[in-house]
Amino acid sequence: MILFIQCLILCILFTILILPAQYRNPLSQFASYPIAIKKRVYELPQYKDFITSVEHKNWKRKILGTLLIAVLLAVLVYFSGKGTFETAFFHVFVLFIVVNLYDLIVFDLIIFCHSKKLMIPGTEDMKEEYRNPMHHIIGALKGCAIGTLVAFISASLVFIIGLFR
Repeated sequence: MILFIQCLILCILFTILILPAQYRNPLSQFASYPIAIKKRVYELPQYKDFITSVEHKNWKRKILGTLLIAVLLAVLVYFSGKGTFETAFFHVFVLFIVVNLYDLIVFDLIIFCHSKKLMIPGTEDMKEEYRNPMHHIIGALKGCAIGTLVAFISASLVFIIGLFR
């Protein structure tokens, strides 16, 4: 039951963190857009300076975000009573995969693929590219790999903490 409640809370937090920012400024999640749309944005002069700035910061943001999420989930799992590497790994992996599937189904396939508000100005004619689910499915598969890494880091931290108890 605790795992279910944690999954629900994480999905709500994910929604609060991502959706309002993306509706205010679709470019806030530029790195997550399909390649064809990103190529069009690269060609549009009004985004030239913005894209250079975003591309430069994106890899740092991903690495830092992954580490921060791993630490936060390690703390959450530790205080949930998961003291072994295996139980912590499984718990974090399930949390991550549930949020990943929520992102795929609700955000990507339902909201993103059908919301005109999330279209970047200058790409409104690219409806097929916005509605194509393959980009999002591939992203979700990458998310599973990232989830495995996050679960491994979190479980390792829980294991290390357990050594000092």
